[in-house]
Amino acid sequence: MDRKMILQGPRSQQGVGMLEVMIAVLVLAIGILGVAALQTITLKNAGSSAARTQAAIQAYSMLDIIRSDRLNAGGYNTNIYAEGDGSGTPGTMEGWLDGLKTSVDPSAKGLVVCIANSLTCTVGVQWDDSRGTGLKDAAQAAHEFKVTAQL
Repeated sequence: MDRKMILQGPRSQQGVGMLEVMIAVLVLAIGILGVAALQTITLKNAGSSAARTQAAIQAYSMLDIIRSDRLNAGGYNTNIYAEGDGSGTPGTMEGWLDGLKTSVDPSAKGLVVCIANSLTCTVGVQWDDSRGTGLKDAAQAAHEFKVTAQL
């Protein structure tokens, strides 16, 4: 074997260890940033899921309120999505509308349509879910939950 090749081998390898460490740190940093982005998206979607769950709970809660007062079912009609004004008491229509803002989303609105003859009621909850979907346009990010039941 040539002695020049043996002597030059280790000299040409100087600094490669440091370069490998820098590349490993770069790969690790990119991986950690990816995990952080994934965690952020997960938290947004968990909040969106909680809002959907609360909308369903609140809609069924309003149906229970109406069932307890079947003779006055038509008195609960809003016919359009309405907002609470903050002055409602629990167990009333105004209280339910106020509860939507605290439990679902500050932009939440409620809808109640009862047909007195057939005792069929439709209860809906609508809210802006742009935090979960990432959409800036409120019309595209609007979510709605509706349930129809016969009392």
